[in-house]
Amino acid sequence: MEGQPDDPRITLIGRPGCHLCDEAREVVSEVAEELGVGWQEWSIDDDDALREQYWEEIPVTLVDGAPHDFWRVSPDRLRAALRRAPR
Repeated sequence: MEGQPDDPRITLIGRPGCHLCDEAREVVSEVAEELGVGWQEWSIDDDDALREQYWEEIPVTLVDGAPHDFWRVSPDRLRAALRRAPR
C-alpha cells in the first residue's frame, strides 16, 4: 500500500479520526522511507477480528507480523527493530 517493497515489514493498525493513529502514521511513514522498507495500514473499522483484538490499544504497530508498539510509536525503537533481520 504505502511502502515500496511487495512484502511490507510494518503494519499499522488504527482507525480514521484517531489522533494517536495520525501521529503513528507520520512516524511509521518517515522511518519506513528512511530505511527503505514497505508498510501497510489496516483499519479496525474494516475488520471485526482486528477490532475485537486491538480496539483498546490502537494504534498498534507490527514489525514482521509480530506486535511491536501500541498507543505511541517510538521512532528509535522502530528503527532498531527494522535493522534486525526479518523473521
